[in-house]
Amino acid sequence: MQYRAIGVVRGTYVPADPEQLTRGAIHTEDGTSIDAVVLGRVLTLMRRHLDLGKPHLWVAYPRYREADQLHLQLVGVWEPSTLAASAVIPTAIATEPAGPAEPAEPAEPTAFTQPGVEATPAPPSDDDLPEGDGYFSVRGELIYTRPEAGDLVVKIRQQPRADGSRPTPFKLPLKGQIAPEHLRHFVALDLRRQGQELHLENHAVIAPVPQRGGKGRGGRAGGGGRGPGSGGARAGARPSR
Repeated sequence: MQYRAIGVVRGTYVPADPEQLTRGAIHTEDGTSIDAVVLGRVLTLMRRHLDLGKPHLWVAYPRYREADQLHLQLVGVWEPSTLAASAVIPTAIATEPAGPAEPAEPAEPTAFTQPGVEATPAPPSDDDLPEGDGYFSVRGELIYTRPEAGDLVVKIRQQPRADGSRPTPFKLPLKGQIAPEHLRHFVALDLRRQGQELHLENHAVIAPVPQRGGKGRGGRAGGGGRGPGSGGARAGARPSR
């Protein structure tokens, strides 16, 4: 029951300001422009090794800061053919540990930087992942579901920061069908990006998530359950994001 939200998107990164690489957009082959920011530890990698005029397979944390507008935090690049000389990569993205933690920038960024991943030497020429472009792995608490509309929301809790403080949990609005009886359960989701949305391909229900006061909260049979806002939402209501 480790929380996580991470995936890969292939596209060309176009900075908003050519002099500042930290903010921009990923332009994908399907014509989607996805708002993106580059976390500090990836900047050196981009400046030293990548041709930003070409598409790359970016490793990213997904967010929704605005409704229906995907936002990506870029944390790495999966490109062994370019980075094999110095890079280490995880054996597979599906084994990625939970939580979009943001550790301090290392002295020499690697192709894919994430604590706790079993690393192997980069293969010489295979830049494809078995999961494919647009794959996202999300694990968290199901807090809203409306199967008839194909809407669901998962809450993600992040790892404590180095100073001991705990970041505020965030919510991911997703597309897919999960039965209301699984509300307030920890779920593992395989998702695929379609435009600005993340669509459910497979899921597994792991276990109930302990609630404050020792009682779980669920929706009525056939309804949408409680919404993600502090006061909840009636079945059929649009969730707040």
